[in-house]
Amino acid sequence: MANTKAQRRAMVPFQALQAFGVSVDAVCPGKKAGDICRTAIQQRSVHQTYSESRGHNFAINATFDEIEFTKYDGLVIPGGRAPEYLAVNATVLDLVSKFSDSGKPIASICHGQLILAAAGSVKGRKCTAYPSVGPVLIAAGAHWVEPETMAACFVDGNIITGATYKGHPEFIRHFVKALGGTITGSDKRILFLCGDYMEDYEVTVPFQSLQALGCHVDAVCPKKKAGDTCPTAVHDFEGDQTYTEKPGHDFTLNASFEGLKTSSYDALVIPGGRAPEYLALNGSVIALVKEFMETKKPVASICHGQQILSAAAVLKGDNNRSAAKEEAAGVAQIDEDKTLIERVIVQTLPSNVNGGWHMGRNLRWLMMNFQGRKCTAYPAVKLNVVLSGATWLEPDPIDRCFTDGNLVTGAAWPGHPEFISQFMVLLGVQVVTVPLACLHDEMFPSNNMYVKVWFAVPMVVVYGRVLSGVGDTFEDGVECVDI
Repeated sequence: MANTKAQRRAMVPFQALQAFGVSVDAVCPGKKAGDICRTAIQQRSVHQTYSESRGHNFAINATFDEIEFTKYDGLVIPGGRAPEYLAVNATVLDLVSKFSDSGKPIASICHGQLILAAAGSVKGRKCTAYPSVGPVLIAAGAHWVEPETMAACFVDGNIITGATYKGHPEFIRHFVKALGGTITGSDKRILFLCGDYMEDYEVTVPFQSLQALGCHVDAVCPKKKAGDTCPTAVHDFEGDQTYTEKPGHDFTLNASFEGLKTSSYDALVIPGGRAPEYLALNGSVIALVKEFMETKKPVASICHGQQILSAAAVLKGDNNRSAAKEEAAGVAQIDEDKTLIERVIVQTLPSNVNGGWHMGRNLRWLMMNFQGRKCTAYPAVKLNVVLSGATWLEPDPIDRCFTDGNLVTGAAWPGHPEFISQFMVLLGVQVVTVPLACLHDEMFPSNNMYVKVWFAVPMVVVYGRVLSGVGDTFEDGVECVDI
């Protein structure tokens, strides 16, 4: 990767692949693990070309000079402006040529194809890209395919190309398949609860990741309809006492809030950002969230999204109560709780030798019914969470996520891989990935394996290992070797 890569073109595949169980390394020439690459917000404008503004800082997690090509299974090249100068870096071109010559999967999007052209990897290949890259690809001998939409993607052998970030779902799905991955349980309908100035990554990454899995995903916002947009905010951590904020992409809604039926959806996702502050004041939003929680459908909420959960009073104990009881007024409800607690305590008083066991059993029941839901959030939302009756779980580190029953909560977008992965468990969606060196016509021993992908800023790499050690064999005698 490199500075001024397009932020979505890097982060969405980077975090989605990790969520799917793929180990991903991101590198950049001249930089080491822990350094950052600046990203850009690029989107259509009223002018003849796209507009650009400052995006998130992307932290790379590996060192370019230490990369060993033989240990990776695949390469991803994000777009943006970074490919313009990476395409004249001899070390980058040498690495790309090795992937191309080996036949390992290469996925490149937007302007990333400039690097493929410079490396001589597109000659005779069918490929697409951002339209302005077309003349370069034609000159490089590619069979240029004009993208009919900005979501267009094409596959030719081991080369996967996409036009823009709008095609991420198909782009990522093709790459997972090229790595030997199989997706199961994806026949789910998922609703996203959106609002103006929700966090850019926190809506886009899970939204496109779930689409990449094959799920049907709808994004709605109160008082808006399908085709309308919500502006987003870029919240980043740059050493200040709180996060910084910059304008993000405009996010296009694909469904209408009015008239939607929660019964037609299997799960709910609540992004963070600033939108939850006012969505928490909307009665229709509160009713929707309560319905998902009361029917015990999977709900995933991140960052400030828990402000909505708190306002909906779905984080306190005794979640088995009816909606009518949940809405009962203060003192009457408290008196009812006290009476029930006193009755349980009386019942637990030991009257014989087995009394201790009965007490333990009933106290466990008491804790289960009156202890709040275990929940984390962005640290500044702790007050909302605690006052709502939840059991607060400290997000240390900030990428920690937790599951309690049907609820997944996360603290911030750095935790997306774990956030999406835990949500997939509740949905029953799986990505079975098998290292390429272990592919077998009759057997895919995936339960004890993972694939690693390298994300060189703007590229990605993948390698596969058996978790129990290279050299192990499976029941049919197939040996897994280090790639």
